[in-house]
Amino acid sequence: SNKPRKKKKKRKTKKNSAGETVEDNELEDIDSLLERIEDPRLAPQSQGGITTDSRPLLYVEHRNLNPENELKRYFGARAVLGDQRPRQRQRQYVRSMWLTAPKNTWPRYSKTGITMQLLDTRRGVQHFTFEHHREYQQVQFKFLDAVESMDPNNIVLLLQMNPYHVDSLLQLSDVCRMQEDQEMARDLIERALYSLECAFHPVFSLTSGTCRLDYRRPENRAFFLALFKHLMFLEKRGCPRTALEFCKLILSLDPENDPLCVLLLIDFLSLRAREYTFLTRLFQEWESHRNLSQLPNFAFSVPLAYFFLSQQEERPELERSQARERAARLIQLALIMFPSVLMPLLDHCSVQPDARVASHPFFGLNAQISQSPALNQLTSLYVGRTHALWKDPAVMAWLEPHVHEVLRMVEAQDALVQEAEHKRKIRYQSAPRNIYRHIILSEMKEATAALPLEVTSQPVMGFDPLPPLDSIVSYTRPERTSHPSNESTLSLFFRSLLPNFNLQGDGRHDGDDEAGAAQDLNQGVNRLMAAMRDMLANIQFQEPPRDDNPEGDGDWD
Repeated sequence: SNKPRKKKKKRKTKKNSAGETVEDNELEDIDSLLERIEDPRLAPQSQGGITTDSRPLLYVEHRNLNPENELKRYFGARAVLGDQRPRQRQRQYVRSMWLTAPKNTWPRYSKTGITMQLLDTRRGVQHFTFEHHREYQQVQFKFLDAVESMDPNNIVLLLQMNPYHVDSLLQLSDVCRMQEDQEMARDLIERALYSLECAFHPVFSLTSGTCRLDYRRPENRAFFLALFKHLMFLEKRGCPRTALEFCKLILSLDPENDPLCVLLLIDFLSLRAREYTFLTRLFQEWESHRNLSQLPNFAFSVPLAYFFLSQQEERPELERSQARERAARLIQLALIMFPSVLMPLLDHCSVQPDARVASHPFFGLNAQISQSPALNQLTSLYVGRTHALWKDPAVMAWLEPHVHEVLRMVEAQDALVQEAEHKRKIRYQSAPRNIYRHIILSEMKEATAALPLEVTSQPVMGFDPLPPLDSIVSYTRPERTSHPSNESTLSLFFRSLLPNFNLQGDGRHDGDDEAGAAQDLNQGVNRLMAAMRDMLANIQFQEPPRDDNPEGDGDWD
């Protein structure tokens, strides 16, 4: 009687080890196991606002990369999925990915010519790079030609032949977004992420926080930009927790250089996702070597995070009181260091300050005029992005006494005030290139208006905005044959139809036969143009027939 049971068990094990389709209930077991492993309730609790979490700061949780999980928490699985079949049942048809879910409407995927290589491993950190094979390089050259033509239809034609060319997907996504087609723009970015994830190296890890990509290599930039554009779409969809996880992923790829300067964004996403403990931990661990308090966004967002922590009634009273003290100290330092933030922030929140604050020169218009353009860009970016988080009446009630305390310190000529003024004059002389890149990608009109002329005067391409000046180029585009620059519009038109056409009859042709042929062609073109002029001159437009009853009494069909 035990024999059939043994055989059944053996057959099931053999099926799994052979790598065939996994049963739905087993996939559910794997998902539940992952959720138990990544359950935040199992993480060590914080003490006094200082977290004791043993995981790396930039650890990325797989389940938080899926926006459906966040939407389910807000609205429930039935509202998100509707009548769709469970996603486990679809895994046998499409490859399961972490960054995005493949769609049935996408073209069939085939190898594009992108691969990822492991360059070296130093001090436990692995350095990777994407590589373009020869066939992908040829497509890349065609894409650059299409961009120079300034016609999006050429990029569409290129994508029809190469549906997973990453730079074409990024550039066309920007075109769709400018035409208010947000759904298509987001879909193209997701397809680009899918194409890049299919090229991952077997040991490349999204979650460990120890894998690096060098932004100076052009092949790697598409991954940074696709992740950034994707998280911007997620934030607009109302998925700040998922967007924060993608922001951590971008930062982990190059935390030292931060090529897209996501440190200017991560505080906003942390506050929106209510991940206050993560924000305070980031500030505590990085302040000593990154001087985060010298960025206006961290100077104001961290005390705001401590204030929100002090309002959580489920926390012990000791933690709440410590959070209140830190919030009070840090917000006063922020107001002293960046006084130009207060009045624009109150203006965006439609809050009228009292007479003492409004008339005081420390927070007045002079504070904004006297600061450097680089600092003006940072403060404008922060106010434009996060002002909605300050509209809460409880936040304004907490802010008001600290503003008056800072004015008291200013009038008493406190040493902190003079030191902050000295720092503002010395620092913030010019913004680094990654901040300009971040402002361009963020498209915050308040900050974009403050960009310097040397940035706004040069063309900015969506697939590679403001490339690094020290790029590491692995292959170059072949030189194109240039045509004479004095050609007329008519000549350029016929050259697009006939590549060998020459209206001016330049001296590049040798021999009487070629010269005679060129002359005959020119005469033929002139006769054609004369005939076209006669035809256009003799065209008469017939007026539409007029009814006797202009008002009309007929019925609508």
